[in-house]
Amino acid sequence: MPDLLSHAFIAFTICTLLSLRYDWLTGEYVTVGMAGAFIPDMAKIMILVDAAAVEAVLDTPFDWMGVHTLGGAFVAVLVGVVVVNRADRRRVFGLLSLGAASHLFADSLLLKASGRSYEVLWPLTQYHPPTPGLYLSTDIWLTGVTGAVAVAAWLFAARS
Repeated sequence: MPDLLSHAFIAFTICTLLSLRYDWLTGEYVTVGMAGAFIPDMAKIMILVDAAAVEAVLDTPFDWMGVHTLGGAFVAVLVGVVVVNRADRRRVFGLLSLGAASHLFADSLLLKASGRSYEVLWPLTQYHPPTPGLYLSTDIWLTGVTGAVAVAAWLFAARS
């Protein structure tokens, strides 16, 4: 849970700071960016729905962790884009992509026992990039730091 909240704070901070540059980036669009940060963690639906059950229904190989990669997030972003009206699709695509990219980047900094991250760039490559191991996904301090930065960005944007 601290991990998911941290991703929301990171996306909020990025989108809020970008709203200082782009007038069209209103609060509603900041929310879209934050929703994009949740896309890779849709893979956690595997807790409720077994991948083997989906595989049986689709009759094709399936793994929920595919959503937690560049390719899977891209497909999820495309699904998100087609559910909005045509006029907003470019902006929604950009903001969902930005949110998902910030999530994948933050997760590539996680502490892993192997010293290597997951296949973040799949399907482009199955390479496991080295990770600096800055934090664990369960570290509560990260939520405090990213939350404090998000509040600072919000205050800065409100005064600008």
